[in-house]
Parts: sequence; structure tokens; C-alpha cells
Amino acid sequence: MSVSVNSAVNAEAKNVLSQFAATGVQSSFHGRHISPQILADLNGGNWRLKDYEARGGYQALRKILAQGEGVGMTPDQVIADVKLSGLRGRGGAGFPTGLKWSFMPRQFPGQKYLVCNSDEGEPGTCKDRDIMQFNPHSVIEGMAIAAYAMGITVGYNYIHGEIFATYQRFEEAIEEARAAGLLGEKILGSNFDFQLHASHGFGAYICGEETALLESLEGKKGQPRFKPPFPASFGLYGKPTTINNTETFAAVPWLIRNGGQAYLECGKPNNGGTKIYSVSGDVEFPGNYEVPMGTPFATLLELAGGVRKGRTLKAVIPGGSSSPVLPAAVMMECTMDYDSIAKAGSMLGSGAVIVMDDSRCMVESLKRLSYFYMHESCGQCTPCREGTGWLWRVVERIHNGLGRSSDMDLLNSVADNIQGRTICALGDAAAMPVRAMIKHFRHEFEAMIGQKTPQANASAAVQA
Repeated sequence: MSVSVNSAVNAEAKNVLSQFAATGVQSSFHGRHISPQILADLNGGNWRLKDYEARGGYQALRKILAQGEGVGMTPDQVIADVKLSGLRGRGGAGFPTGLKWSFMPRQFPGQKYLVCNSDEGEPGTCKDRDIMQFNPHSVIEGMAIAAYAMGITVGYNYIHGEIFATYQRFEEAIEEARAAGLLGEKILGSNFDFQLHASHGFGAYICGEETALLESLEGKKGQPRFKPPFPASFGLYGKPTTINNTETFAAVPWLIRNGGQAYLECGKPNNGGTKIYSVSGDVEFPGNYEVPMGTPFATLLELAGGVRKGRTLKAVIPGGSSSPVLPAAVMMECTMDYDSIAKAGSMLGSGAVIVMDDSRCMVESLKRLSYFYMHESCGQCTPCREGTGWLWRVVERIHNGLGRSSDMDLLNSVADNIQGRTICALGDAAAMPVRAMIKHFRHEFEAMIGQKTPQANASAAVQA
């Protein structure tokens, strides 16, 4: 590489780092990951194909496509290795990846599709953006391996519309891979064909739901479909389709290169490998942290510099805004994996860890969350369309000092009539934070209702 190209790369890296430094967010460029697999050795500028190959990139794809006696891997062997690894979907649901891949009817005679869900819109989550921006070839290689395992020849990466620069970066990486013979026809001299395309959304949170994503990808309004039928049998353009999250695909190359057992041993039973956690809120060093599954929350908090100086931990939302809040005492006993967080009464979700210290008003926090879900409801289901707005208005009323003694029961009743009664999980995502906030911090709501503000008293006098 020439000196001028080196200078350009360094300038790009410094520019990226300065953007994060200006906001106090360190993103993914720090030395506090634990045994990283996806974010290892990234500096903001080494995202190109040659950089990725220098880190061992595309060795996994070469491993499975190797020609000759006793080499290479069959599709069944790839799926078996992914099942062994304990890799679970990193988008939120945590469904076993190998099991999902096995649902694809490999002998289906028509076209089948592979889709990457990069519509990252969950408040607090910023891991997929960094993966695509700074290690895009890991996603491309992971998708190619998945396509080989399921006998798929066409794939799409649906990227959140509000990170258009990341979409452009991913398109450039696709072109690099295509020019190197790593995408297209007869990849690496084999009989395997795989065409990959990038598509950007327009910032709708609802398109993170897999069937709404498919509707949007088809050029229609991004609204969820009824299930069944599930995408594995009736997905994109009515054809069998497998959908996985960005981080899930990015984890696959390391898994295949080192073996499913090695990946499993990086985490814990039923929770293999590493996970990227987007830690935000009241910590000293917000950013993305990649650590093995099963790492104690206390360790993750320490990596992020701990709670802001002079403050104590009050509560944590462990998996993005849709997961129920947990009090500090409960969260400090948890390990960061799907099973431990579920046992504590919440969800690991997308891995967006929102830390709240003792200065936070939980009524105000819930008001902001409720407004988001009201704003992002697609309006297709009546309980969600009407209920999310109702939740926000009641919480806002309490926060403004106009709350009523019956509002606690009203909030729980509205949440009960939303949860489990909508086509997709957005209704659940709006209802669960409300129920959890009231469960763990009811006293704050009741105190705000019982102590009306001067502004509220004036409003009540005017109304009288």
C-alpha cells in the first residue's frame, strides 16, 4: 500500500473516532472487549476486503467450499456445526440459528431467499451499524455460508434507512467481494452461486419485524403479516425465506473457522459464543462491548467504567427499550445471557443495555418510551394503534402532575389488553415496559400522583 493510501485510511479512522469522542461515546474502538470475535482488531479504517482477509476473513467460506477428497463441508455438516455451537439469533428473539436453518426446505425446486435484518431501530441499540460500517465483510461471508447451507442463491440485506452512509459502505464491500469472486456464480471455483444485494429502508421501526421487513422489501407498506404461514414456507415474494440478524451472520465465519464446539465453549450451554452489548445511559464510557455469553453484568458495567461518578445504580433495561426494566439489586445478580435475564423477569433482546442511576425519574423515562411506541405503531391492529397512545397520554398526565389514583390500575388494564392481542410484537414491546415500571417502581408513580405540582394545581383550577 502506498503512503498516500495509508494516510487516507488513517485520516478516515481519525475522523470516525473524533465524531464519537465529541459525544463521549467510544463506539467499538477500545481495548476493553473480552475475547472478541467480530469486533477484534478494528480501528475504524481497516474495513476493506484486504484488511478482512488479513484477519482471517473468507477462510471459513474457503473451508466449506474446498474441493477434493476429505475436504470441504456438506450443507448438512455446516448446519450441524451451527446447531452444536449454541448460536442463537442476535436480533432479539434468541431462536437457535442452526434449528432455523434446518427449517429451510433445501429440495424446494423454485427460488429461495436469504435475508439479513439490519433494520436496527431499537432505542439504545447501535451494534449492527458498527458491524456493517467497520466489518462489513463478516456479514457478507456469514450470509454466503448460510446460503450454501440452505441451498439459496439470492440474498438481501435490509439496512435501516437512517444510517445511509452505512448502507453505502456495505454496497462498496459487496462490490469488492463480487470483484474477488467471493459472490456471484461458481464462487471460488465451486458449483455454488450466490448473489447478494443491499436494500435500505426509510427509518420505520416496525420494519425490524421480519414480515413487515419482507413487505417493505417487496415495495409495499411495511406492515406485519399474519403468521402462519411463516417465512420459511412463505416469505419474500411468497417463496421460502430465512431471516437472521446482522450480528448472527457476522458470528458465523469465526464459528465455522474454529468449529461449533469451540464457539460453544466461548459462552455457556445453550448460549454459545460472544455477544455485542450496546451499553448506554448513566455510565462513564458508553459504547459497544463484545464479551462471552454468560459474562456477569457487574463485569460488563465495570468495562463501561461503572455508573457515573457520585451516583449509584438504580435500574437497568437489559435488552433494548422493549425489554422490562430490572432493579439494580436484581440486575447485579444476573449474567448476560438469554436464560439468566429471562429468569430475572426480562429479556436479553438486542443487547442494548440502558443503565439508569439514582437521578432518573422512572415516570419520565416511561413517558419517553411510551411516546416512542405510540409514534412507531403502524396502526394495523386496533389494540396497538389505540392502546399505545392511551398509555402515553396516561403516563404524561401523571408526569405533568394531573394523575389520578385510578391511573395505576388503568395502565395495567390497557397494557393487558394490548399484550398478546396484536399481529406482531410491537404491542407487547409497548406494554411490557409499562407493566415492569409499575411493578418495580410503583411508589414513584404514586408519589407523583399524590403530590400534584403547582402547575397541575393551576391547571385544575382553570378546568374547574
